[in-house]
Amino acid sequence: MSADIAAITGAAHAQMLGLGVCRPRRVVPNVDLTSAIDSSDEWIQTRSGIRQRRFAEAAENVITMGVSAGQRAISASGIGVGDIDCVIMATSTHLYQTPAAAPQVAHQLNIRGAAAFDVSAGCAGFCHALALAADMVRAGSAGHVLVIGAEKLSDNMDPTDRSTAFIFADGAGAVVVGPSRTPKIGPVVWGSDGSQSHAIRQEPSWGEFRSDPTIERPAVRMEGTAVFRWAPFTMAPVARKALDKAGVTIDQLDAFIPHQANMRITEAMARSLKIPAHVAIARDITEAGNTSAASVPLAIDTLIRGGEARAGGIALLIAFGAGLSYAAQVVALPEICSDLPVHN
Repeated sequence: MSADIAAITGAAHAQMLGLGVCRPRRVVPNVDLTSAIDSSDEWIQTRSGIRQRRFAEAAENVITMGVSAGQRAISASGIGVGDIDCVIMATSTHLYQTPAAAPQVAHQLNIRGAAAFDVSAGCAGFCHALALAADMVRAGSAGHVLVIGAEKLSDNMDPTDRSTAFIFADGAGAVVVGPSRTPKIGPVVWGSDGSQSHAIRQEPSWGEFRSDPTIERPAVRMEGTAVFRWAPFTMAPVARKALDKAGVTIDQLDAFIPHQANMRITEAMARSLKIPAHVAIARDITEAGNTSAASVPLAIDTLIRGGEARAGGIALLIAFGAGLSYAAQVVALPEICSDLPVHN
């Protein structure tokens, strides 16, 4: 006679309890990059909206920045490290195939015995990890999940590449996801389009570099025109579907927080979606650059810290990147950490 397998259930709903970020101290204005790419500050701002970005120091990496952001997220959430059952790290710039970054972050945060793993979904990684965390809390496989997006893209760039050198930057953002009595993380709408995988890629492969170290070191390459043609128009229907699934109208939003890929893409999406004037639009890219999986939590922090949005406000998150992968969800914004500096 076969045995019945016991089922478990979790919380009715999930929410982001607290958010923390880490912004490297080193500020890099456009003028510091222009000579290597034969460009100008005006050209960079016109093309991307970026005025400056932050680069981590040599001793900083996704683990150190993830620990800093995670510590602040836990502080803002009001729970203890012993309550964390899982750590999910969204990153494309952890420079080791193994071990993953998440177990090392968990150890340094004194989170003992928790599940810990990395997610690689490019710039959409944070939204993917947030969806996984919410599902885990609702399913009962975790009571609280620490979700971290962390990138050190300055290690993975060619400083002479005119299409990428001014775009990417470094930083980390983290949230604690836990139970809620009411829905505060809406259903995720996600997917991918592998036919566009060439648009954002690493080139050459590490295998090619290993077999012939005289060739250029692997770096992020991007076909900017292809991404610009794809993102605003493909993502607008995804955003509308996320709103529909959450039962929220665009007029009910307090904030629109897209991945900070490019200011022109953000503005094109806002126009396509007809974002109302009262809805705050994240434009963190101006001062932070494109931090890939870290950009959404960093942008949330900037909006709340600057008074443009508030904890508990309703926001539409959407992110897209290498793969091409994408994800969107409607959320209630979390509390932010106000008693610790945001710099590493």
